[in-house]
Amino acid sequence: MSQSNSQFDENVRLVDLPVISDPRGDLTFMEGGRHIPFDIQRVYYLYNVPVDAERGGHAHRELEQVVFALSGSFRMKIDDGKTKRDVWLRSPKKGLYIRNLIWREMDKFSQGAVCMVLASQPYDEADYYRDYEEFLAAARK
Repeated sequence: MSQSNSQFDENVRLVDLPVISDPRGDLTFMEGGRHIPFDIQRVYYLYNVPVDAERGGHAHRELEQVVFALSGSFRMKIDDGKTKRDVWLRSPKKGLYIRNLIWREMDKFSQGAVCMVLASQPYDEADYYRDYEEFLAAARK
């Protein structure tokens, strides 16, 4: 089953950030533990992604993330082991919160898209499920 941008559950949901607007432009801010449901331990971003590229293709054992389209748009394909959902990210004031044990893939990047990710932990390769069948076994426990 596929859904578009809507609230899902406690494992995957959209996070709306505050916006301050005036004639000079818009300002959006975020605070870990307040707007973001964890303390931010790492920030990274993707850019210059070819429009036909696919990213992600993994899940995390413990790590939580919030993913933003700072510029342009892209599709997040989300899978909790039972239900698959598509979420389009198009706004820098709306992020997608993804808990652990959620398989994620990204594709359909627009020209010039910039994706920023806030993570709950520093990088640790041991935290990744890169094999889909291994992820499914863990998700079903």
